[in-house]
Amino acid sequence: MSETDTGGEILTLTAYFAERERLNGQFLAEEMLGLFDKRGVATSIMLRGIASFGPAHVERSDRSLSLSEDPSVTITAVDTPGRILPLADEVAALTGRGMITLERGRLVPAVTAGQLGDSVRMSLYLGRRQRVGGAPGYAAVCDLLHRLGFASAEVFLGVDGTVSGDRRRARFLSRNVDVPLMLVGIGSAEQVEAAVAQLRTMLRDPLFAIERILLCKNEGRFIADPHSLTGAYLKMTVRTDEDSRHDGRPVHRALVTRLMDSDHASGATVLRAIWGFHGGQRPHGDRFLQLARHVPVSTVIIDTPENIAASFAIVDELTGSDGLVTCEVVPAMLALNRGNNVGDLRLR
Repeated sequence: MSETDTGGEILTLTAYFAERERLNGQFLAEEMLGLFDKRGVATSIMLRGIASFGPAHVERSDRSLSLSEDPSVTITAVDTPGRILPLADEVAALTGRGMITLERGRLVPAVTAGQLGDSVRMSLYLGRRQRVGGAPGYAAVCDLLHRLGFASAEVFLGVDGTVSGDRRRARFLSRNVDVPLMLVGIGSAEQVEAAVAQLRTMLRDPLFAIERILLCKNEGRFIADPHSLTGAYLKMTVRTDEDSRHDGRPVHRALVTRLMDSDHASGATVLRAIWGFHGGQRPHGDRFLQLARHVPVSTVIIDTPENIAASFAIVDELTGSDGLVTCEVVPAMLALNRGNNVGDLRLR
């Protein structure tokens, strides 16, 4: 997939649901990834969450048995609008309970820094076995983004997915060298443009997607209110470390509990990265036999602007001294709950 194939536009489809959700006796995740494989989707990745709640208001967290029995998952597919739009209808037909979103993005260098806002989200999709100068590719990319002054970077390891249209799965007792990785960086438009120029010399045929975002808070400092964004649905992402605390409790767990107990939030999903940084930290991640996990985590909240505004009050309180909070427009969202559906997948 190149800029000339699409005029630079791509779409990202993301489905959120419980891993043990089934369809015709099979796991929904398997059916969905099989569909992506059949359709030759350029890139897709399945991630397991570590905490969540949804329309049924069942809380799952990394401290409860419910998570080990039925963790939340996200499956993301990235390709041209011509492939993703019909695929979205097929995914919706498969899903009994969950949420599906469509997000716009641009391939680079189809756009330049002058065409983007002050803050940009850059998504980069890699294979786990990619290396740069003898080091893991994702670590080399994080080092580069840190040197360029990015506000954050996170690396998420998939358990399944497609790379260049071919299925890649994690295997028990294997090195899982082909499983896809997703790296998400938050920086200024100028920083992203500089990163892309250098990454094109470091990586072979990298797939980038970039989109403007609103930076709301950084390291406890208020920057902007989500009220300034207009759209039918918004996505707020709260980036902290797994061991970040509020009143002695991990921030991501406190967020899920407080949001679920509120009268407005529709759901939230927490994803654990394997490597990354935010603020002035050095890139860091999982270490063998470590007791305290000092890895980045992201809490994703998708809702109406009114509900996001109400949720931001909770987020603001719990990120008084730590974390990076961003918000962006979601052009299409469909929440499904056994026939009781909210929203649709028409792009706005």
